[in-house]
Amino acid sequence: MGQELKLRIASAIVLAVIVLAATWIGGWAFNLVAAVMAPLIYYEWSTITGLSERSFKANAFGWLVVLLIAADLIIGEGELSMPLLCGGVVTGVLLAILGHGSWWLPGGIVYAGLSGISLAAIRGDNQAGFVATLFIFAVVWGTDILAYFVGRAIGGPKLAPRISPGKTWSGAIGGTVAGVAASGLLTLGVFSRLSLWTMALAFLLSVASQIGDLFESFIKRRFGVKDSSHLIPGHGGVMDRVDGLVFACFAVFLLTLVDTAMKGHVSNSVAAFIFGL
Repeated sequence: MGQELKLRIASAIVLAVIVLAATWIGGWAFNLVAAVMAPLIYYEWSTITGLSERSFKANAFGWLVVLLIAADLIIGEGELSMPLLCGGVVTGVLLAILGHGSWWLPGGIVYAGLSGISLAAIRGDNQAGFVATLFIFAVVWGTDILAYFVGRAIGGPKLAPRISPGKTWSGAIGGTVAGVAASGLLTLGVFSRLSLWTMALAFLLSVASQIGDLFESFIKRRFGVKDSSHLIPGHGGVMDRVDGLVFACFAVFLLTLVDTAMKGHVSNSVAAFIFGL
């Protein structure tokens, strides 16, 4: 086993232990993970897209918004996070229109800020949130792992050769099957039942996670970088590790908001939306 592979495995184990421990504890511990992740993602996004070189002041504004969101996730339990995000995005768009900032600024605020907000909102502070978070982990991790191995074993037509030449349709299909199966087994183990809705949602989240992977690959190819950063030994950057998770969390969080708005009340949790509780 090469030194690079050993480093990669060690880093993966450490990260998995930290994330799973925080998921188990919930509350402030998990919010802290989400709050730390958001600024790290913005750091990588702003570095890749050169936001500071384009406009130092606009980038400083982006940092302010993301850090305020992170602080609110820890101190205010996320109550002001969505207004901060919306206000930051609108201001970022106005700065871009007026020529005082790049269009990559509001994109970075959304990508980083909503990553922390959606992850914290899904976990919440109860047992249902714990299971919902594990459900999303099962979908994303199952998809990611099997897509890699099935793609390498079978090969075949490329999924998106201009964006990510290594990804294949066989890997995408195998990953989706694995993600749905892993989340289905988790649901059966917890609730002893499995609904068509939950499996359909798992399929959607698996597809979303792969779109997230392709999106990050597009950003890196657009700016000619191999890794989002070198923050994680053997793995590259935070965006490299959470690209699929971020889009899956976006999808389930936004779908839950739409479902809540359509039903006219705010009592529905993410777990209730996923499992039909």
